[in-house]
Amino acid sequence: MNEALAPATVTGPAPASGRAVALWLLACAVLVAVMVVVGGITRLTHSGLSIAEWQPLVGTVPPLSESDWQGLFEKYRATPEYRLVNQGMSLDEFKSIFWWEYVHRLLGRVVGMAFLVPLLWFSWSGRVDRRLGWKLVGIFSLGALQGAVGWYMVASGLVDEPRVSHLRLATHLGLAFLILGAMLWVAFALLFPRRADSGRVAPGDARLAAIIAALVFVQVLAGALVAGIRAGKAYNTFPLMNGHLVPPEAMSLDPWWLNFFNNMATVQLDHRLLAWLLLAGAAWLWLRVRRSDSGPRAGRGAGLLLALVVVQFALGVATLLLVVPVPLAAAHQGVATLVFAAALYTAHALRAAR
Repeated sequence: MNEALAPATVTGPAPASGRAVALWLLACAVLVAVMVVVGGITRLTHSGLSIAEWQPLVGTVPPLSESDWQGLFEKYRATPEYRLVNQGMSLDEFKSIFWWEYVHRLLGRVVGMAFLVPLLWFSWSGRVDRRLGWKLVGIFSLGALQGAVGWYMVASGLVDEPRVSHLRLATHLGLAFLILGAMLWVAFALLFPRRADSGRVAPGDARLAAIIAALVFVQVLAGALVAGIRAGKAYNTFPLMNGHLVPPEAMSLDPWWLNFFNNMATVQLDHRLLAWLLLAGAAWLWLRVRRSDSGPRAGRGAGLLLALVVVQFALGVATLLLVVPVPLAAAHQGVATLVFAAALYTAHALRAAR
């Protein structure tokens, strides 16, 4: 019998200690997903440059007095965004953008503490072995790096242009999804160390699922570039781009490779093409899993992935046609975390069953 088609060894459920660690990681993953959505709203409401300094510890306390507010407002008035975009903004208007950025940063601190404190407890109580411990320390290190990358991104909009670097934005969002993915993958490994259901995996299914998960990550980066250069407010027609399959200006920049990062037409075209590719890939994976006996976990994962990709595709089209309304755009970013989670779940289910 082909080894890829051989039934996996059946094992029992994960130990109680492993389940506890996995549930903690899943809770942290939910917090990261919420933070991704809040970060998207912060960007969409142009609130990200409202706090013009990085204070990892002192910045936890919000403004408590009128003098505190005036001090923060004075610092904001020295930024390019105030001088070039929001000249004459009142203190009350400033407060409305300040709170989104404050909540975003506060959530980052909450995620850090929600990860660190239980990690220390699990380590002290002996529930984390050395191998798992290094994985968790690696995730925590990525979280610490994310805080620095977030400020590195914000700092790019405090110098000359009142807009953050779209490349730094993509790095910031991509790192958030790496953290989310690492949490989910370790949790899945603890909950499902080996497949506990009967069935067979057809050759290539696990590989296809892994490719789709990687494509979802690439699509997230492409979406960050679309958002960063505000390409979603151009070519607001579908399925054609202002009457063209490929806009004539898609490769107008020189050197040619700059088009994939700085050209609105090319960046949006790439995002659209990846969306079609993911839709086709998710449908193909679902059909393959149905035709093979991959087990109920893989079947549920593939079905959920396809459903979420369809929802995400529809949200993307609606967001584009309606010229990026905040609620739809925030939902689009939020569902992206669910698509990524479903892709990883399906990839893990098929990998564990080989």
